[in-house]
Amino acid sequence: MIFIISALVLFILAGLTEIGGGYLIWLWLREGKPFYWGVSGGLALVLYGVIATFQYFPSFGRVYAAYGGVFIVLSVLWGWGIDRKTPDAYDWVGAGICIVGVSVMLFAPRS
Repeated sequence: MIFIISALVLFILAGLTEIGGGYLIWLWLREGKPFYWGVSGGLALVLYGVIATFQYFPSFGRVYAAYGGVFIVLSVLWGWGIDRKTPDAYDWVGAGICIVGVSVMLFAPRS
């Protein structure tokens, strides 16, 4: 159980640094925020790369594929909370499908 909780915490931390870093760079380049917003975003993206290495799953590809699913859910939540764009039913259904896929990839019994 602790393994699952620590994996979830790492997925969320990595997701927030990845999405937050990309968002800061977006604001700098697309909305004219100061240069240091972009630098901060770049540093957050570096931190994301470091956080991901703390996962206990043995396969790089499987972990990053799972991050993709988690990031979809976090991106929907980010858009809702930060950008004030309310997700519709299709957003939630798609995010749910991704979480099911992530769960299969990470937790299915393997020989």
